[in-house]
Amino acid sequence: MTKTTRIGLIGTGRIGQVHARSISELDHVELAWACDPFIAGAEALAARHGSRATADAAEVFADSSVDGVIIATPTSTHVDLIEQAISAGIPALCEKPIDLDMTRVDSIRDRVREAGVFVGLGFNRRFDPHFAELHRRVQLGDIGRLEQLSIISRDPAEQPAEYVATSGGIFRDMTIHDLDMARFFVPEIVEVTARGFNSFSDTTRELGDFDGAAVTLRGSHDELITITNSRHSAYGYDQRLEAFGSRGLLSVSNIAETVVRHSNDTLVEARQPYLNFFLERYRDAYRLELEEFISGIHGAEVSTPDFEDGRAALLLADAAEESARTGQSVAVDLS
Repeated sequence: MTKTTRIGLIGTGRIGQVHARSISELDHVELAWACDPFIAGAEALAARHGSRATADAAEVFADSSVDGVIIATPTSTHVDLIEQAISAGIPALCEKPIDLDMTRVDSIRDRVREAGVFVGLGFNRRFDPHFAELHRRVQLGDIGRLEQLSIISRDPAEQPAEYVATSGGIFRDMTIHDLDMARFFVPEIVEVTARGFNSFSDTTRELGDFDGAAVTLRGSHDELITITNSRHSAYGYDQRLEAFGSRGLLSVSNIAETVVRHSNDTLVEARQPYLNFFLERYRDAYRLELEEFISGIHGAEVSTPDFEDGRAALLLADAAEESARTGQSVAVDLS
């Protein structure tokens, strides 16, 4: 008989609810705990999934029947919760970033390394079936040696001012996903050049952040990676990837709800709009990310990004911020 994997979910906001849905879609996996200081949200989620609710994460970590935890709380709480997870010997999947302050990340780095407890980071885009297939084919050599990687990521609409104010800025909040994707293809990045722009949002400007960004990364073998970001996109969630090599090109275009196209006397090959939000675009990726994490809980070798990947992405985000503010390229050492 297959053992049921019991998951404790810490944080029951928007992203926590996404993880709860993914848990409900998998066989032999159950939501054991829904935890949130705002207990009403935890109780509502627990009622929907037949789990227990608490406002205190210590209750989750004290439950010996819990096999793994998902940390979906505000960034400022991640380091403390990771420490509690490794103290309890419970594998954790933590949403990005680990923290906004590299000093706090490095304060637990040795402990995470020595604990022998898996800590995964929620860079779910690696598990998107389209991006994963492109990566697989690059690894197979379908385009020869990878020379250039282009990543485009634009949100449908800017986030509320309250969110932007505490997000850590576009590079640590938004670009960090693309920086991890860059390392998925080119792990050894040695230089970051970034520019930030204020093209449309007075609110973002007043908060000292950028509403758009362009980042160029150089790999240790002179691979060139370009990232283009914007906090708005009139045509929907813009997520594209292109890998160019010595023998050809692989690309992933935007995803629509259907591939049906319409042609008549006024238009040609019209199609449905692109998916309009990350929860729609990356629904499969969240589920596949969870499947991989659960395999890791049970001792399998997994490809889930780990604590070191999370640290590397934050280091690159910090370098991008420095480059955008100073106008200078920044050398990086990810070791």
